[in-house]
Amino acid sequence: MTVTTGNSEFDPYLTAIIANRIDGIVREMTNTLLRAARSAVINSARDFSCAICTADNQLLASAEGLPIHIFGSHMLTAAMTDRHAGDLREGDCYLHNDPYSGNSHAADHAFLVPVFIDGEHLFTTVAKAHQADIGNSLPTTYMAQARDQYEEGALIFPAVRIQRDYKMNEDVVAMCRSRIRVPNQWYGDFLAGIGSARIAERRLKELCKKYGKETIKNFMTNWMDYSEQRMIQAIKKLPKASVVRSGAHDPLAGLLPDGVPLNVKLNIDPDNSIIDLDLRENVDNVPCGFNESEACVTAAVFSGVFNSIDPTVPRNAGSFRRLDLHLRDGSVAGRPAFPHSCSLATTNVADRLINITQSAFATIGEDFGLAEGGIGMGAGTGVISGKDHRLGNEPYVNQLIVAAAGGPGSPTADGWPNYALPVVAGLMYRDSVEVDELKHPLEFQYIRILPGSAGAGKYRGSFAVEVSYGPKEQPMDAIWPCDGTHYPPKGVRGGQDGIKAQHWKINANGEEEELPNVVITVLKKGERVRGNTTSGGGYGNPFERDPRRVLKDVLDGFETIQRARDVYGVAFIGSVTTNDLAIDAEATGKLRERAAT
Repeated sequence: MTVTTGNSEFDPYLTAIIANRIDGIVREMTNTLLRAARSAVINSARDFSCAICTADNQLLASAEGLPIHIFGSHMLTAAMTDRHAGDLREGDCYLHNDPYSGNSHAADHAFLVPVFIDGEHLFTTVAKAHQADIGNSLPTTYMAQARDQYEEGALIFPAVRIQRDYKMNEDVVAMCRSRIRVPNQWYGDFLAGIGSARIAERRLKELCKKYGKETIKNFMTNWMDYSEQRMIQAIKKLPKASVVRSGAHDPLAGLLPDGVPLNVKLNIDPDNSIIDLDLRENVDNVPCGFNESEACVTAAVFSGVFNSIDPTVPRNAGSFRRLDLHLRDGSVAGRPAFPHSCSLATTNVADRLINITQSAFATIGEDFGLAEGGIGMGAGTGVISGKDHRLGNEPYVNQLIVAAAGGPGSPTADGWPNYALPVVAGLMYRDSVEVDELKHPLEFQYIRILPGSAGAGKYRGSFAVEVSYGPKEQPMDAIWPCDGTHYPPKGVRGGQDGIKAQHWKINANGEEEELPNVVITVLKKGERVRGNTTSGGGYGNPFERDPRRVLKDVLDGFETIQRARDVYGVAFIGSVTTNDLAIDAEATGKLRERAAT
């Protein structure tokens, strides 16, 4: 079947075949980077994303990239084409990490390869990876207290050419090696990023050779139009609504005593199939690393939308046409004014914006939106560094991803325990404890679930997780910029909030000292940290939860018997220890009847 659309023919079968083939190329990029990288934050935690854009800077495909990375891919390629207009050619590769010209934040090194077919620039491949170290003034890629980009200290590459005619610019490599604390580890990741972008270049050339350049160009047009039509259909299923939803990021001692207030205005227009997102009424840039880059604020609110609509709608420039985003220059949730720091642009405020947007959808009806997902990069996602006594005191730096927050309740399901953060949405991996202990001189005491911590609801959020670790021999720096220690993730439609994050430093004699949300500490031998993540917010009235689900949660160790009774109105007979715990239907009915009155 072939349908004529505009100036090109739309063959649904061929379109589906090519779309899946291009997604397969992105997945091959992903596997290349995952297997070739050296740092654990990339090859274990998978804190990276791959995408393919068109030559005119439209996102074409992203497969399973992290939302905070890939929804701004077109801004990266636009920076490259603008900066090097008229000078792009086959064999080029560009390094981009400038948050003021399309990148997310300085820690994400993006590798851009323009792909030429018969002399015509047709695609740009994008491999973006979070680095273990970027030369900041402190051994972390998250500089929460940095007053500006200068105080961060990272090398910035605004779409800098690192290869011409497939040959490396060794001057750039030398600059990075001289600044980054773990140069050999970084160089392995650097080569892996280039290799990922290059493998896509090769496969795209093969694809165009098989089907012909004109067929592929027609496909790109038709795929974008098809995606827009799918988005139109999804929006038409939503009720007409205007919602203003607010939230806040935690305070930062000495700089932001009240935190960062945040607002999203959501206007759903199903008649014209437009979702309008207005973030202009947010405060000015703040004097620390919490400012959003344009790429991240765009990705955050777009993520909140895609989390709340038909999940089969393709995520690309075609569906983006139906989203109308309004930002303000010089705003913490807009376009940043140089040189304000955007060091944490991919996480803290971005997580809050995703939560605010998706929970705004929950206000329009009981079948829409999500509760707020767990937030906060605490001890389980801290950056650790020091000297490795096993390797002649060589320096090490790594971003841990061992314990992250719980997912939000939805209209139909409980929150995911592998959610991690709203900006990740379950797409990253959790570090292997054994691999982390093998690679670095640290030791984990435990990683465990906190029973009774989930935000209660008809569909509950996921539980919180607690972690504890410390160094084996030499002192270890541990740095993290946690959110959610003051303002927990919110429940919606009668669902309860998640729990707050908390952290402690435990001295060698066992004494505990509670830590602030932004932590910069040194752990000596015998000392350790422990801390718990936030949990996800609940969706709907907890007394409407199926008692069988409550029973299963208790049996699985996620929930306590006392909370089951007090929060969910579910009573039991028997016990867990004797393996005969069962629902007391009569007592449960009375508890819920009493609560209803």
